[in-house]
Amino acid sequence: MNKLVCATALAASLVLLGGCSSKVSYGDPQEVETVNTEFGSTDLQTIAAQMTDSLIASPLLDEITASGRPIVFVERIKNKTTEHIDTESITDSISTRMLQSGKFRFVDMTRVESVRDQLNFQNDDELVDPSKAIAFGQMVGAEYMLYGNLSSIVKKDKKVTDVYYKMTMRLMDLQTGIVEWADETEIRKQQSKKTLGW
Repeated sequence: MNKLVCATALAASLVLLGGCSSKVSYGDPQEVETVNTEFGSTDLQTIAAQMTDSLIASPLLDEITASGRPIVFVERIKNKTTEHIDTESITDSISTRMLQSGKFRFVDMTRVESVRDQLNFQNDDELVDPSKAIAFGQMVGAEYMLYGNLSSIVKKDKKVTDVYYKMTMRLMDLQTGIVEWADETEIRKQQSKKTLGW
């Protein structure tokens, strides 16, 4: 009898586990993502592309690249929305697209301490050949700073959630403090809830 109970319990467990299984598949990372109104991959890609394309198409670019590729520091985008958004991913996408354009060079301020640690190691540790150590004081400073804000307005009623995102970016000449370029892009998303009788 105990064996029959155990066998029945085992069979029931296998059926339950089988019913709870899930399937994982790959999708197209460029496909429009419409799971909900929260900030998603399509929004990130759209914003990065529009901001970068705007800067590259700006008449300013001919002027600031006349004597070579300007060195830019990209400050992390500030999140002024109510959502938790990885704005570092937006910043990375924008700086990557700019670098791939061949028009800009970058300094990465997020790695300054790591660079300092490496230079300290090279110049202070007996394991490194002093003639091959990189000396302090040779890094090049940025000429321009690119920075921006991501904000949102959310409106809801019983049937519809409406989310408006606005991304604003500016390019500042660090020598003069003059903002040489600015642009903004907008995204609006709506989600409707179905109710009985709809």
